[in-house]
Amino acid sequence: MKLAYKILAYFIAVEVAVQASMVVLGDAGLFKYIEQGGVLDKAAAESGAIQFPEFFAFIVHGINGMMVIPAVALILLIVSFFTKIPRAVGAAGLVLGLVVLQVALGLLGHSIPALGALHGVNALLLFSAAVYAARRGRAAVVSTPAQPVRV
Repeated sequence: MKLAYKILAYFIAVEVAVQASMVVLGDAGLFKYIEQGGVLDKAAAESGAIQFPEFFAFIVHGINGMMVIPAVALILLIVSFFTKIPRAVGAAGLVLGLVVLQVALGLLGHSIPALGALHGVNALLLFSAAVYAARRGRAAVVSTPAQPVRV
């Protein structure tokens, strides 16, 4: 269970990095699309007429942020109860709390754009918390002495 805890926590950190890269890739593609004469307005967005190759990055960002990361964070919390790592439940709870806040900031950012800044800062906090949790798991896995085999 200690190894599962460590892997799940590192996976969340990696997913946060993927989230950052996908949103920047999507933004860069969108800006290039507009620069080349593409138009982005409500009608184009609702019709699905926006055609630029990097659009998939927004989809990846949405799926990861709304489904994958929250599910893995919840699994991390559940696994934390079965590890014997000191303060594992607290670290996993912090990760899950930051994920919930991140989703809320992402959704509210559509109505209140200034929350986008907090969304970015919270992503850094989430990344740090996930690495912290993983390092706790790593230390527990490395420091666990091997049990001798009795015949």
